[in-house]
Order: sequence, then C-alpha cells, then structure tokens
Amino acid sequence: MDLGVVGQAAGMFAVTNVDDLVLLALFFARARSAWRVVAGQYLGFAAILAVAVVGALGASLLPEQVRPWLGLVPLALGLRAAWSLWRGSDDSDEPETAPGVVAVAGVTLANGGDNIGVYVPVFTVAGSVWVYVAVFLVLVGVWCLAGRFLASRRVVARALARWGHVVLPVVLVAIGLLVLFSG
Repeated sequence: MDLGVVGQAAGMFAVTNVDDLVLLALFFARARSAWRVVAGQYLGFAAILAVAVVGALGASLLPEQVRPWLGLVPLALGLRAAWSLWRGSDDSDEPETAPGVVAVAGVTLANGGDNIGVYVPVFTVAGSVWVYVAVFLVLVGVWCLAGRFLASRRVVARALARWGHVVLPVVLVAIGLLVLFSG
C-alpha cells in the first residue's frame, strides 16, 4: 500500500467533507442517541461511495485521453460554490429536529453531490480505488468522533460554520485542475 495514496485519500476526504463535519456537529447536538448519527452517516456515505465507484467504472470505459477531462466536474462544482459564496447565497442543510438514522443518511447523501462529483474523476484515474474507499470509511468514523467533540464546543462549531464554506470552493477547483492535468 502506497502511503502517498493514503495521504491523498485522507486529504481529499477532509476537504470534501468540511461541510459534513459541521452537519455532524449539529446532528450530535440534537441527537437523542449518538449511534443513530453514526449509523446514518455510514449509511449515507456508503451510498455516496457506491455511486462514485459505479460512476468511475462507467467512466473507465472512456478512452484514456478523455478521462482527465472529468476534472471539469469538480472544477465546475468549485467555481459554482465560489460564485454562490460571492453572491452571498447560503443553502443551509441544518436539520430542524432530532435526527434518526434515515434522516442523517438522507442529509449525508443529499449533501454528497459535490463528493460524488470529485470522487468519480479521481477514482477513474486512480489505480487503487480500494485504498481510497478504505481510508474514507475509516475517516467517516474519525469525522463522527470529531463531530461529537465539536457538538460540545460551540466556539469551534461556529468557526467551522463560518469558514468551512470558504475553503471548499478553493479545494474543489484545485482537485479539478489536478485531475485535468493528470493526463
């Protein structure tokens, strides 16, 4: 196993799930039981990974010289997120009530469109998709622990909510450019 790939996977997971960390903190703050949040997060993220892997398998049928152009997807997502940030629009995914497993999974999946848009092109050009999947699944647990921790630290949760959306467009554009120029 290449530690460089593990590092890339961990970095990609972290930057594409900053918003999810804020949501997890909000879920844990409202949850009646932590296991429901954790189970819902794993269920929703497993669905995101399944869609991304199937999408990458389909994209791998494309000629090799076309695959780097899939980097336009995260690039477009990043530019769209930057445009929304610049325009001042804010679509909050904050839940209104105590979340259950299905609610957490649904919000995770609905919030994962940008993840899928980033993962499919990367999985298409990556030689070791299973390493990404394994790292992502381990980090979902770490994210749940961090979300639980943040739920008890309001100052930290507010800072993430305030600045996480600024970092996301920059990272998406960088990932898009990386995939574009990997070919």
